[in-house]
Amino acid sequence: MSRFWLVRHGPTHAKAMVGWTDIPADLSDHAQIARLNAYLPDVPVVSSDLSRAICTADCLAPRLRLAHDPGLREINFGAWEMKTYAEAEVSDPALIRAFWDQAGSPRAPGGESWDDLTARIGSALNRLAEQADELIIVAHFGAILAAVQLAGGLTAAEVLSHKIDNLSVTSISLRPGQLHQINHIP
Repeated sequence: MSRFWLVRHGPTHAKAMVGWTDIPADLSDHAQIARLNAYLPDVPVVSSDLSRAICTADCLAPRLRLAHDPGLREINFGAWEMKTYAEAEVSDPALIRAFWDQAGSPRAPGGESWDDLTARIGSALNRLAEQADELIIVAHFGAILAAVQLAGGLTAAEVLSHKIDNLSVTSISLRPGQLHQINHIP
């Protein structure tokens, strides 16, 4: 059984859909990072290859670091990247509503669907499970929710009702699928 400790990167303060855009995290809350570090087990750390996840993972030293994994990236918002919901709604009103209200196969123009994200995250987690029994994974809101969906056997609508705060911990096991905790703030 592999257990994953999923940590959402530090806040970006962006007010838009941030997927693959590489923007930095605000890691100035040293007390929160110290609590996070104290809470997490002493196991290897892997992160998405986006700087907000890499820099957050760097704060978890001196744990063993594995190579950055692009399979752990946030959902690709395509043409909606760095746009607000209102801005995307101007050009694609029905599609943006379906993307969030009927998550699954609807996708942003040039981007990924929720189903695409979940399949990508599932592949990454299965690959990582072969490398270690326990891992800390520093990733993104959508990536963590996709992992929760897989571990809990949830629908997209069910999983999208969960909140995942920055610098929170969600712990899952894939085999057997178990949700140990969601959105814990140490």
